[in-house]
Amino acid sequence: MRQLLSIAPEVADALRDHRPVVALESTVIAHGLPRPQNLQTARRLQEVVREGGAVPATIAIIGGKLTVGLDDEEIRLLAENTDIRKISTRDIPIAVAQGWDGATTVASTSWIAHRAGIKVFATGGIGGVHRGALPDVSADLPELARTPIALVCSGAKIVLDLPATREWLETHAVTVVGYKCDELPAFYSRGSGLPVDASANDPAAVAGIFRAQRDLGIESALLVVVPVPAKFEVPAEELQQVLTTALEDAQWKEITGPALTPFLLSQMAERSGGATLRANIALLENNARVAAQIAIELV
Repeated sequence: MRQLLSIAPEVADALRDHRPVVALESTVIAHGLPRPQNLQTARRLQEVVREGGAVPATIAIIGGKLTVGLDDEEIRLLAENTDIRKISTRDIPIAVAQGWDGATTVASTSWIAHRAGIKVFATGGIGGVHRGALPDVSADLPELARTPIALVCSGAKIVLDLPATREWLETHAVTVVGYKCDELPAFYSRGSGLPVDASANDPAAVAGIFRAQRDLGIESALLVVVPVPAKFEVPAEELQQVLTTALEDAQWKEITGPALTPFLLSQMAERSGGATLRANIALLENNARVAAQIAIELV
């Protein structure tokens, strides 16, 4: 496994010296945000983690290597190359064997970060249970159920079935902690009406729950949900109207499968006059900031 991991010297030194490290995913760079905001945001997230006193470790697969801690050239590769593959956990062995360049999802980033020895991971939103009659469940969820990492996010993406996603997390024993909130955020909105398992008002409280999980031998992740900053919140009524229109457009164009969520998010950004894009970037930065604070408590 160590031969397949390429850990940047700064990240390796921090892990060896028991200093705080925060993992960051790369799908948001290659597939989640439009250009040029994707490159700007990737750089800014690393700055935010550093400003918070931790070492950033953006994760991707570069030339078949599980790369933990991207340099600026590698980040530019992901941001500007249209041929970057989207890598979930199931794709990792293929990517390694065939020497791919790929951006890692929440699932695969969690898997790689844990094996590199990183305890805390910050992202925007997780995948979940999709809308519709078919039992379409993102690979993010089962990875959360079997990978012991503290994952900081703003809930599941709004285009998903949030009540079904919350039920899935409960069924599979993934503990959900609200950071300064008592309900699950709805990505662009601060609330969904769905409960969390516990609330924590500071990083030390989150770290205490995570340590208890590890001491008990519980192998699932700790899902730490953080609401989008209030001034960037998109009202739920506006979101629903925009989402309904985007869903109808996707159905008319017969867009399904892995292409659906990126299409819907792009359509929502366009139809909301950029409000959802601004919210997405704001919550990414805020989650990175909170993750750095938690990582400091866990060293």
